Amino acid sequence: MAIPLFTDQVVWITGASSGIGEHLAYAFAQAGAKLVLSARRADELARVRSATQLPSERVLVLPLDLTQPEQFAPAAAQVLARFGQVDVLVNNGGISQRSFAHQTDLAVDRRVMETNFFGAVGLTKAVLPAMLAQRRGQLVVVSSVVGKFGTARRTAYAASKHALHGFFDSLRAELWPHGIKVLLVCPGYVRTNISLNAVTADGSPQGTMDDGQAHGLDPADCAQRILRAMSRGKEEVWLGGLKEVAGVYLKRFFPAFFSKIVRKAKVT
Repeated sequence: MAIPLFTDQVVWITGASSGIGEHLAYAFAQAGAKLVLSARRADELARVRSATQLPSERVLVLPLDLTQPEQFAPAAAQVLARFGQVDVLVNNGGISQRSFAHQTDLAVDRRVMETNFFGAVGLTKAVLPAMLAQRRGQLVVVSSVVGKFGTARRTAYAASKHALHGFFDSLRAELWPHGIKVLLVCPGYVRTNISLNAVTADGSPQGTMDDGQAHGLDPADCAQRILRAMSRGKEEVWLGGLKEVAGVYLKRFFPAFFSKIVRKAKVT
């Protein structure tokens, strides 16, 4: 059954070719939304578009590279020309990391930040003028529980997610008079290919599935929880198993104890 909040809403999802983004596309399609699907792989976006079973006039496939900010303004113009509005922007596209800081090329750190942080910030800035003119909209930012605490071999990844919280928490304070909401989503382990594609010290993909990822939350369940959080007007939501969510509380209330635990945690 469609959630009335999303009926005929224009929802733009980055990282829509797989994982959480792909399942968000299916969830929003079932909720009656019109979709803009973005990622680098046009063939995979076409597959997702077909799987949504939406008629062609209700979905736009728009390939986009989040490390190429010159693409953002033309892409936003194309979406507005097609649908006339953007009601929801889901900043979901990103990459993870599996390498020790002292072994990692600075270029890899920059690539992670460029994709995860500056990509989300840049595309948001391209869409905001339309939302401000509408005096309504919702920004959804898929962060991570690692945006709340750090673990070994995730230095650049954790930094990029922490940065998202700083920027979008501040942006929320700026946008509330204009009817625009901001939701930060913090998943723990979700059963996607993120660890397979995670960059290593030299920038090459890890190519293996982490144990936590393999036994993580079903991405379809994750997507439904995100839609529920949006419909309830949440500002931040933590999704995942008991261990990941407990880590957020331990870091906040028992930081020294948490520090001892995280040193020994299995992270791949």
